[in-house]
Amino acid sequence: MASDSPFKLKLGLPKGSLQEATFKMFKKAGFNVTVGSRSYFPYVDDEEIEAVLIRAQEMSRYVEDGALDCGITGEDWIQENGSDVVRVHELIYAKTGMNPVRWVLAVPNASPIKTVKDLQGKRIATELKGFTEKYLKEKGVKADVEFSWGATEVKVGSGLVDAIVELTETGSSLRANNLRIVETLCHSTTQFITNKKAWTDARKKQKMQNIALLLQGAINAEAKVGLKMNVSEKDLKRVIALLPAMKNPTVSSLATGGWSAVDTIIDEKIVRGLIPKLKEAGAEGIIEYPLNKVIY
Repeated sequence: MASDSPFKLKLGLPKGSLQEATFKMFKKAGFNVTVGSRSYFPYVDDEEIEAVLIRAQEMSRYVEDGALDCGITGEDWIQENGSDVVRVHELIYAKTGMNPVRWVLAVPNASPIKTVKDLQGKRIATELKGFTEKYLKEKGVKADVEFSWGATEVKVGSGLVDAIVELTETGSSLRANNLRIVETLCHSTTQFITNKKAWTDARKKQKMQNIALLLQGAINAEAKVGLKMNVSEKDLKRVIALLPAMKNPTVSSLATGGWSAVDTIIDEKIVRGLIPKLKEAGAEGIIEYPLNKVIY
């Protein structure tokens, strides 16, 4: 007999460094997510979603064993936990602090360590312990890898360990601590994951795919803006030639004869250089506006 219980998708949202960016993207995707300062159970204005805050480091374990239907975490933590999960969609949050990141082997500038082979018999601190041990084994290097609860850069700088494996986006923090990168162990992006049981449930699968579609639309919109302008017929070709549209700009006739409205979507980073050129080419009434979603 069919269950009368309401449909719920148990969604894990990352607590910590990814939390703010994730909430922002969900809002742009159309989901308002709110949570109290001491709560681990966010409210989502979608009655079919039941959310919980979990550290990204642990997310894939709870998704894999079915405690959660799906969640958002990094590829690095999936690898670290050895989790057998389905990757629904890769989410790269280009402007919100969720860029692709990398785990690197770093040592003090004055260290004699030049390659991973020089770590033989050395001591390494990292939060990514399991992955680092596997990496060293593949390289034929035996070293003491200890789990670091934080302040990893301080440990190598003060001589407590010989090297660290640390997460970095630009490397600026490492350089600020007088450390240099010896080698990159892996790159990681943000993943929307589920377990195999939930993925075989048609309703849950459709719900997850819909969420992923809307999230990706919000992500696509982060680096783009809309641009509208009015252009006279004599200047239209010249103006359109300046527009690097996703496909082709939308051109529609205005009530005023001999004039058209031009609407397009472009990369935000080029707007400040483009608008003066459009004005010079004859465009008038130029309006730049933000976007919530761009679905390709």
